[in-house]
Amino acid sequence: MLARLVPWLRSPSTLRGMGWMLISTFLVGIFNSMVRHLTTTLHPFEIAFAHSFFGLLFLLPMFYRNGWKTLRTTRPGLHAWRGLCNTLATLCMTSAIKLTPLAKVAALSFSAPLFATVLALVALGEAIRTRRIAALVVGFSGTWLVFRPGVVELDLGALIVLGFSFSWGATMIAIKALSRTDSTLTITLYVGLINTPLTMIAAIPVWRMPTTEEWIWLASLGLVGLARQMTLSQAFKEADATAILPLDFLKLPWMATIGFFAFAEIPDIWTWLGGAVIFGAATYIAYRESQARGETPRATSGSVVTPIPPAAGS
Repeated sequence: MLARLVPWLRSPSTLRGMGWMLISTFLVGIFNSMVRHLTTTLHPFEIAFAHSFFGLLFLLPMFYRNGWKTLRTTRPGLHAWRGLCNTLATLCMTSAIKLTPLAKVAALSFSAPLFATVLALVALGEAIRTRRIAALVVGFSGTWLVFRPGVVELDLGALIVLGFSFSWGATMIAIKALSRTDSTLTITLYVGLINTPLTMIAAIPVWRMPTTEEWIWLASLGLVGLARQMTLSQAFKEADATAILPLDFLKLPWMATIGFFAFAEIPDIWTWLGGAVIFGAATYIAYRESQARGETPRATSGSVVTPIPPAAGS
């Protein structure tokens, strides 16, 4: 019935995947702008906790439908490690959004797959070839373009974004290992069950009881975050990664536009240039990884560049 009402849903799968990716990137911009708005009155750690709590709450119907078997796993330790890394990424991102223009957050967050590639070499002993080494060098040079140390004053918020990217890169590696044995729903539920108490512990020292209006905003944030995750997952389900990954760059113009109209932020040319360099390098690494595995470059469970993003930015 829905497909009859929306012709796009009857279009070829690649086109549908691109459409879902377009929606997902827009939702990232909306999500991050909501976080920015909330940071004017609430501490970032409170927002991180609320995002985790409401995200978990909205997942409970899926858990109810699938039953306790969803929580069966042979790798509880790895789930705990993934949850810890995900919590650090969430806390870093909500903190960075308070301090840094949204466009710069988007540009630097593209570096997460670069960190994941380096960590895969160290943690998983994966081979890395000359082309990917060159892509890493190019990608990290893009972060230099954004920072321009010695030319402009060091941006603490931007450094925190790199902390997010490193933590999320570690999360990608854990997801890569977990996805070999556990379902996406199992992985997502466990991270919610771990993130929620950990972010609550971080939020307790800075807690201020939100107003009714703020609770509505926080609940909406959890809903938008879940919608972002679902649309991203659907995009990768419908189409090959090579068809939709280039559209991920749209997060930068979306967030720049929202930042300009909602918060009077004007990104400089170096943010655009650095973001493009970082994104291009990360996309190339993703493509080379799929080629090295001899796979159709779809976002498979083995790829380090196709996880569900955490609180924001990615």
